[in-house]
Amino acid sequence: MKCLPLVLALALVCGLQAATVPLTMDGLDLQKVAGSWHSVAMAASDISLLDSETAPLRVYVQELRPTPGDNLEIILRKWEHGRCVQKKVWAEKTELPAEFKISYLDENELIVLDTDYENYLFLCLENTDAPGQNLVCQCLTRTLKANDEVMEKFDRALQTLPVHVRLFDPTRVAEQCRV
Repeated sequence: MKCLPLVLALALVCGLQAATVPLTMDGLDLQKVAGSWHSVAMAASDISLLDSETAPLRVYVQELRPTPGDNLEIILRKWEHGRCVQKKVWAEKTELPAEFKISYLDENELIVLDTDYENYLFLCLENTDAPGQNLVCQCLTRTLKANDEVMEKFDRALQTLPVHVRLFDPTRVAEQCRV
């Protein structure tokens, strides 16, 4: 009986290390997510991934383009060398319709947490090769500003994630890079 608390604590620690982003989307219609989007809020398990204009994962999604093979082309903007540059990133479909493999900086998984297709889309990028779990999430909207209801929903979605995530408002810096 004295070992029970120790065993439970060890199981909890091991379980936390193996945690992944829970999928909340049952299905994803890629054609409905196509089009222009705006990054209105970002969150990260490690704030250094977002804390400066040139931080590695501080990217502004501009457009999502489904491909004929059900992959996803992501058009984004990022600050590099003192200017905003456009990049294209390919997300390869997996067996799960809301999850993609993506090679951006490292091997990563792109997971669509939730969307209503018309107003918002919540996505997370999880580094699957890192020794610790690095996670960056974004709230995308069809307009430049999210309403309070969407932001509250994004905050609730972040609370379900297996790591501590800090919210970051991208609208305060780099207005020129957001389109």
